[in-house]
Amino acid sequence: MSFSSDEVNFLVYRYLQESGFVHSAFVFGAESLIAQSNINGALVPPCSLISIIQKGLMYVEAEISTAEDGTERHIDTLSLIDAVMPDVVSSRKQVDSSGKSPGGGIKNENGGGGGGGGGGGPMENGGEGMGGGGGGGEAMDMDGGIEIPAEKATILKGHDSEVFICAWNPKQDLLASGSGDSTARIWNLTPSDAMESVNVLQHCIKMEGKEVPSNKDVTSLDWNCTGNLLATGSYDGFARIWSTTGKLERTLGQHKGPIFALKWNKTGNYILSAGVDRTTIIWEASTGTSKQQFSFHTAPALDVDWKSEESFASCSTDKQIHVCQLNKDKPIKSFQGHTNEVNAIKWDPQGKFLASCSDDMTLKIWSMDSDNCLHDLQAHQKEIYTIKWSPTGPGTQNPNMNLVLASASFDSTVRLWDVERGSCLHTLTRHKEPVYSVAFSPDGKYLASGSFDKCVHIWSTQSGQLVHSYTGTGGIFEVCWNSKGDKVGASAADGTVFVLDLRK
Repeated sequence: MSFSSDEVNFLVYRYLQESGFVHSAFVFGAESLIAQSNINGALVPPCSLISIIQKGLMYVEAEISTAEDGTERHIDTLSLIDAVMPDVVSSRKQVDSSGKSPGGGIKNENGGGGGGGGGGGPMENGGEGMGGGGGGGEAMDMDGGIEIPAEKATILKGHDSEVFICAWNPKQDLLASGSGDSTARIWNLTPSDAMESVNVLQHCIKMEGKEVPSNKDVTSLDWNCTGNLLATGSYDGFARIWSTTGKLERTLGQHKGPIFALKWNKTGNYILSAGVDRTTIIWEASTGTSKQQFSFHTAPALDVDWKSEESFASCSTDKQIHVCQLNKDKPIKSFQGHTNEVNAIKWDPQGKFLASCSDDMTLKIWSMDSDNCLHDLQAHQKEIYTIKWSPTGPGTQNPNMNLVLASASFDSTVRLWDVERGSCLHTLTRHKEPVYSVAFSPDGKYLASGSFDKCVHIWSTQSGQLVHSYTGTGGIFEVCWNSKGDKVGASAADGTVFVLDLRK
């Protein structure tokens, strides 16, 4: 048996990506020179590091449970940390004639209920709040009609690596997905088609005069308002514009490093991108040229969101938020207050409130009229990964419903907030692992959430009750609703994309 440090580094790099530590993965990949290794990432299946660790743990358990005479004896389950501690392993081997280990044995501190560091933490909230009295493992025994039947789910296979993102076309049932296999795909799910068709958008770079696959993750994608163009951002540092048929229309190259976020403005004449090179760029969509590059952050820019047709906000690992305007050489507003990197920012439908979430476990609401945050919402117990505003309230198609903000956290919960009052309306607690994505239905009545527990849950925003649930085959990175509000798309760590049909 032999293995190289390059191979170990690659598996660690992929583990960081799959676990959502995108920025840590980038830094680790740069320092360990992942890009210079000759490993074809497309051939390495998801969760490889966890898989090989599990096999190693099983080997250690088998070694301990096998007596010198070859007979097998019962042992308590071994934790991963126990397995790498020689003293623990040797004590487990010293079993007395009654079959009990000295001192009553060393039990996993987590017992049956999770807790502790790493993946155990989110288990604490798994059955809390809504019908969870039967313990963590009972949470999926749902009321009749809640579990979405298999025949209502369409599984879309084709990606060779984890699928980080997905987004519905605003005008028709085309679902775009972006993956670690260096492709995006456009899946045609219109009912008139007898079979789902797919267009593969291969992200290539020029090398020695030839077009070759970039072998870099597709990190972001967004449809324009008319639904005829899809923009993608990649770890190879390029943004690209594609037609619905998968034709590459333009390549946008000015970032010096991976692109983390990318958005069209409402009119569809500009694209906004954020990169690890600490800059944000407004691109002219019709020509693919840079209109203006903004260099105000002192660390990688993580997210951007348009405020108007020519102004936007950006956030960064530098803990800062800047509001910028086209043709202005300085930010028109800057917000400080977060004590750790700011993961996501979103303007409300009217462009009045700016919400931000951070690794400091807080959610903050800002206004252009104030230097300090209007609300500092502290309830989550771990990092908040993303936020979404409801399509409700003044200026929306649902003006008679209150404006609500949803937050998704690594503490395995989703929270719904009344922003005017600064209060939490509902805490949604059925997930058992970090929640990476939330999305409101177009009418604002439902919220979909996706977690690394492989579950997509659909909740009533009014009551906070769980109304539908589906368990996939891999951890969920993204969930999204189609424009009609009758289908939910989801993308997963095992390379699958699936669509849930919510029509009765």
